Amino acid sequence: MSAAWIASLSLLLMLVLIWGGMHVAVVLGLVSFISVWLIKADVSVAANLLAGAASDAVASHIFGVVPLFVLTGFLVAKADIGKDAFEVANQLFRRLRGGLGIATVAANAVFAAITGISIASAAVFTRVAVPQMQRFGYRSDFATGVVAGSSVLGMLIPPSLLMILYGFLSNQSVGDMFTAGIVPGLILALAYAIGIVAMATLRPGMVFEGGEPRAVAVGELMPLPELLMKLLPSLVMIVLVLGGLYAGLFTATEAGAVGAALALLIALQKRKLNAASLWSVLTETGHVTVAVSFLIICASIYTRMLAMSGMPQFLVEQMAHAGLGSGGFLALYVALIIALGCIIDSSSIMLIVLPLMLPIAQQFDMNLVWFGVVTVVAVEIGLLTPPFGLSVFVIKSTLNDPRISLGDIFRGTAPFTLIMFLVLLLLLAFPSISLVLLK
Repeated sequence: MSAAWIASLSLLLMLVLIWGGMHVAVVLGLVSFISVWLIKADVSVAANLLAGAASDAVASHIFGVVPLFVLTGFLVAKADIGKDAFEVANQLFRRLRGGLGIATVAANAVFAAITGISIASAAVFTRVAVPQMQRFGYRSDFATGVVAGSSVLGMLIPPSLLMILYGFLSNQSVGDMFTAGIVPGLILALAYAIGIVAMATLRPGMVFEGGEPRAVAVGELMPLPELLMKLLPSLVMIVLVLGGLYAGLFTATEAGAVGAALALLIALQKRKLNAASLWSVLTETGHVTVAVSFLIICASIYTRMLAMSGMPQFLVEQMAHAGLGSGGFLALYVALIIALGCIIDSSSIMLIVLPLMLPIAQQFDMNLVWFGVVTVVAVEIGLLTPPFGLSVFVIKSTLNDPRISLGDIFRGTAPFTLIMFLVLLLLLAFPSISLVLLK
């Protein structure tokens, strides 16, 4: 059996094992190890590859960006910054039709600019925004759909864990990836807001119970000084962390350290943190960091196995024979990513597909930063699509309301999935949207 055939069968086996419930890192490491063993017919070569990948994959100091931004995200969630951002956005957009939905999108965009974790956004705003929307007459499926749809902003607007993961897999600058995600993230948030206003105006039955919202009592509105004080922590973190990063004052790793320090100070100042909760945050950060480290190590083994098998070169040759240009490749790539999003999670998709597809993208002279933005948007669509839809499951488990089924939430996310797909087409048609801030 040829090396390319062994690599092809290993891909099939990976998908089966992941779908069967085995942890993606274990699958990547185990199947890659066995594949190298079969290709070289020597177990010692496979063992040396495993050892080399384990020492090389996370040896760079750049990897420090992962635990720092994860820690920042957990501290920000603990400090109720997401709740404060929602309250401010709610008051600012209260006069617009569907204003609470727009407020959820705006608050999620602010929260994304601090944390970069979609699942954290989904959990926080399920607790904060859904009860408020239900209180003012919004349909439960629409309320949960807004939260699920806007939660994906956490992986597009920097900082973003998926952008960091892509940077490692493609050997691109994490700072460049962060910069490239700003404009697409803002366009997606704006598209969501326009979509909400359109639905609330043209199809109010999709948004409101009985077709009309309940009015906000004047006594519930905050005075301007209180409004500004609630927004101040978010603004300080965005300006100092992202502003310092883009101004060149510090690297992505140093930006993560500044963000974590600021988030800790804000949580302490707001008295949202004690010894027990701090230990819980540190433990959760450790768990996530170890999981990401293990993923990167095993992805490195997988990448080396593919290079050894010659599979990427084989695919390039097959595409050339089939007459597929860059447009055809992109269409197939996006379709594959979205299809995989229906059955496996975001990081698994990137770890399996990118080592195979990045060499092909390079053969077509594609800008790998733009290709990364397209990849992240396509992968994030999978957070909203059945049957896997990780954001939907997070919302369901956080709500713990038997009256709202998974089907209700998936129906609520459908318009936002469509909007996200349209934004993806826009990014494919106009690469300059992603690269405008890098020029």
